[in-house]
Amino acid sequence: MSKELEKSSIKQQESISDYDHKEVKHIDNTEANIKLANPLAGIPREQLLEDATNFAKTHGLGHLEEDFRRGALVAQDPLAFESVPDLDEAEKVVLRRELTHRWDQPFQLYWLVILCSLSAAVQGMDESVINGANLFFPDHLGIPQSDSNNQWLLGLVNGAPYLCCGLIGCWVSTPMNRYFGRRGTIFISAFVSFAACIWQGLTNTWWHMFIARFILGFGIGPKSATVPVYAAECSPPAIRGALVMMWQMWTAFGIMLGTIMSLAFYHVPDPVGIVGLNWRLMLGSAGVPALFIMTQVFFCPESPRWLISKGRYDKAYEAIRRLRKSNIQAARDLYYIHVLLEVEREIQTGRNLFLEMFTVPRNRRAALASGIVMFMQQFCGINVIAYYSSNIFAQANFSNIQALLASWGFGMCNWVFALPAVYTIDTFGRRNLLLVTFPLMSLFLLMTGFAFYIPEDSQARIAVVALGIYLFTMAYSPGEGPVPFTYSAEAFPLYIRDIGMSYATAVLWFFNFVVAITFPRLLNAFTATGAFGWYAGWNAIGFVLILLFLPETKALSLEELDQVFSVPTRIHAAYQLKALPYNIRKYIFRQKGLKPLPPLYQHEGAIGEKTYAPPGAGH
Repeated sequence: MSKELEKSSIKQQESISDYDHKEVKHIDNTEANIKLANPLAGIPREQLLEDATNFAKTHGLGHLEEDFRRGALVAQDPLAFESVPDLDEAEKVVLRRELTHRWDQPFQLYWLVILCSLSAAVQGMDESVINGANLFFPDHLGIPQSDSNNQWLLGLVNGAPYLCCGLIGCWVSTPMNRYFGRRGTIFISAFVSFAACIWQGLTNTWWHMFIARFILGFGIGPKSATVPVYAAECSPPAIRGALVMMWQMWTAFGIMLGTIMSLAFYHVPDPVGIVGLNWRLMLGSAGVPALFIMTQVFFCPESPRWLISKGRYDKAYEAIRRLRKSNIQAARDLYYIHVLLEVEREIQTGRNLFLEMFTVPRNRRAALASGIVMFMQQFCGINVIAYYSSNIFAQANFSNIQALLASWGFGMCNWVFALPAVYTIDTFGRRNLLLVTFPLMSLFLLMTGFAFYIPEDSQARIAVVALGIYLFTMAYSPGEGPVPFTYSAEAFPLYIRDIGMSYATAVLWFFNFVVAITFPRLLNAFTATGAFGWYAGWNAIGFVLILLFLPETKALSLEELDQVFSVPTRIHAAYQLKALPYNIRKYIFRQKGLKPLPPLYQHEGAIGEKTYAPPGAGH
């Protein structure tokens, strides 16, 4: 790095150290305004151009020297490109359009994200086909649900993939990503998913089914830890949330598709010598999307950030050029990634990376926030419905077919109402979506639980139970549905991103297993009313956790988020406690004339900054 860049790095680290280690005697949060600086800011023009030239020559990109010189000037202040004399008019047109038409991106970028996120359909389908298969295979495999001990075994079998993910599957993604890259890890995990889905359809005892589904976790775990990171590393900041949330949207699509498969195979008769052909076809069908992923993933470019981490800058430029509209954008982004990763390396202490996730304050805050959203995605109650909605609807006096049809309605709501988040996650923000939807989810779960007090012979019970579940799903899908994977994929710095995402997904899948194994007994012991009330209470707790411990991450580059997570938790929590009554008065009671609170963060010259005034606009 240049001397100026080194000074910028040192200044940043001193600022972080001040926040983390000095005794704060008094904080007036109405005036707390944390400035997030671009590390290129303040470097003299000639020094910046020299740095860019050296970067291009030392990394095998000398033939693109002029592109990187201009790209560095734009990266220094992304909104001031109009005043950069080195840019020609065509380049300025591209940069203007990037700010005014954020969805105008190369087809390759959209294809990469949609294709890889389709792999989420495998786990979505598994969640819902096991839902339909639950109506049949327990009796066929010797664990009828009339015995309370067998209820634990059913939960164990259903949750086996997620037990594997939480204990092993997610953690192997780190060495897999290190050696095979993002694409190689996705290919291998897709193959395992396909093979395990076919295997579980061929089992004949509950323990054989458990083994097959446990192996399925080696397909789901690494894939779930890799795909959101892959999408986040390839996406521009302005639409990163929308593209990364495709993972959750296609999970929801898989849930809906799996229910369709359950309905399609429900009446399949058993031929001679085969028992339970219908549920076997249900379970095997979940592997079909993985085949499509395997055939297409290597047609997509590798993650530029992963290639940089391996020192392959020429390949990184080729990859990012396929994902951007012009040379100037590719050069700007690649140089900015390089500079910020150089700054990021300053905070590495040389210790075990897993320990650094908790000992480095910036990393610890990211782990806390990611752990909260991943834990709450399970304990908000959504997967109780995904796994056991057929059983729940049966308790509300639905027939088996009616229960599956109602479950299909749940899957449809889950998918359709995830679509608005494509827009809102990058405009309304991750944090705001959660703060709005958690109270609604708690309310609708209470409504569903109390509906079981309606007499069994009344059609009103069926109607209110279905309505409560659908309303809960409508609140979940644009909020706690897409946010956790998006948030976790962007929260960690590159040098521990693989381990951080492994940790986040391990938390998710372990508590997914806890939900799956406990709910059959919870439903029997608490009754439906108590079970839904239990998860309604967790949604209320989730609101408080989000309020205090979750910083907003929308529209910032992955590298600039280092500064967001460098703000001490006590400052963030104190500010949010003061902002809560203000927001209630402003947005709920609609009071006028309130003195606005200053923002907690102020971004200076950030790539993710979205405020832009075209030439000649008034100020």
